[in-house]
Amino acid sequence: MVGMSDAARKLLEDVLALPEDERLELASEIIASVDGPPDAGWEAAWLGELDRRVDAAKSRGESGADWTDVRSRILKRLGRT
Repeated sequence: MVGMSDAARKLLEDVLALPEDERLELASEIIASVDGPPDAGWEAAWLGELDRRVDAAKSRGESGADWTDVRSRILKRLGRT
């Protein structure tokens, strides 16, 4: 926070007092504001990669895990259960 103005420090202090979901939404919006225009082919490329990974996992006989189980394990590792 060395190069941060007093106004920015105050804003950060206020933002840090918000609930986590609101802080995450604000962070996403701020990053998007400086990230530049979206890559038109990004979504199609990412969906293609996901399909490729699913097909590869299926060809190895992997069934995958249910999201609720995975989320539970992640939260447990993070100490948020």
